[in-house]
Amino acid sequence: MGATDEAFPSPGALPYLTVRGAAAAIDWYVKAFGAQLVGEPITMEDGRIGHAELRLHTGMIYLAEEFPEMGLTAPEAGATSVSLMLPVDDTDLVLARAHDAGGRVERWISENYGRRNATLIDPFGHRWMLSGPIKQQ
Repeated sequence: MGATDEAFPSPGALPYLTVRGAAAAIDWYVKAFGAQLVGEPITMEDGRIGHAELRLHTGMIYLAEEFPEMGLTAPEAGATSVSLMLPVDDTDLVLARAHDAGGRVERWISENYGRRNATLIDPFGHRWMLSGPIKQQ
């Protein structure tokens, strides 16, 4: 049973993350989650990244630098309002890689509902809930 099995419904919306430090965020998601940058980011005249697309194992996410003048700001510490569920093939591996890359573990691995789950906050304030299959003995 892999991360893309029928245990997870298809997403109802494509996440579009607002981050402080978009270039660093792209690098982090590539390193921690194995994301692939799709095309070149759109860079605005002032140097901020206005749009980037990342392909994860299970789908896409978009991201952009924060634009406070448009009401788009990155999450503040302790104020994350959305959690992103990320199906993974190996919860332990992804959690270790994300932690080593600077993610803050909020909940270490637990097994429930037939899955291995963990939660972390990435360096850009977004909350990720990792969920993978239970390890076979």
